[in-house]
Amino acid sequence: MVNLTLLGAFIPTFLFVSITPGMCMTLAMTLGMSQGVRRTFWMMWGEMLGVGLVAMLAVLGVAALMLQFPTVFQWFKLVGAGYLAYIGLQMWRAKGKLAVPQLGMLPAFLPRRTLFSQGFITAVSNPKGWAFHMALLPPFIDSQLAFWPQLLVLISIILLLEFLSMLLYAGGGKALAVFLTRANRLQYLNRIGASLMFGVALWMLLG
Repeated sequence: MVNLTLLGAFIPTFLFVSITPGMCMTLAMTLGMSQGVRRTFWMMWGEMLGVGLVAMLAVLGVAALMLQFPTVFQWFKLVGAGYLAYIGLQMWRAKGKLAVPQLGMLPAFLPRRTLFSQGFITAVSNPKGWAFHMALLPPFIDSQLAFWPQLLVLISIILLLEFLSMLLYAGGGKALAVFLTRANRLQYLNRIGASLMFGVALWMLLG
């Protein structure tokens, strides 16, 4: 079904790529801080759907066409970046549903649909992600073996590595939230989260 030699090189390559800080990992950390790891799963499902779609279409050559028409990405980037910047501003002011509440107050949770769409839009709005998958994924497909089984196995591995990496970042965000909450430094926590959101928004615009 797959070339084991190529697979041996594929896994560490994409593990390194997945665990490297990026837009989705930063978003996972921010949501882990404010929404908790369990609710961050909804963002992860959206992100993995987006990554799987990008990887499949990139290998099929759609990325070559999409990269020639950057207007498609610009709309995604502008809307996504604007929304994340708005959330960051709310967190900085300790307002909004992503802001970490004071002790004794119940946190406000974003709807699951919103978390899912945030992950999906973040994943598909990065042209570098399209170019990366188009350049790096095809060399790991053995032309002597059936195409679709190989592609499905490789994308499944990519999604597993993405999920584990985001889980690690979300867990780190949650641990940071617990530490700063106990130290009564909620203002710092909200401003760290806000800064991360601003960073993701800027990353979208400049990517």
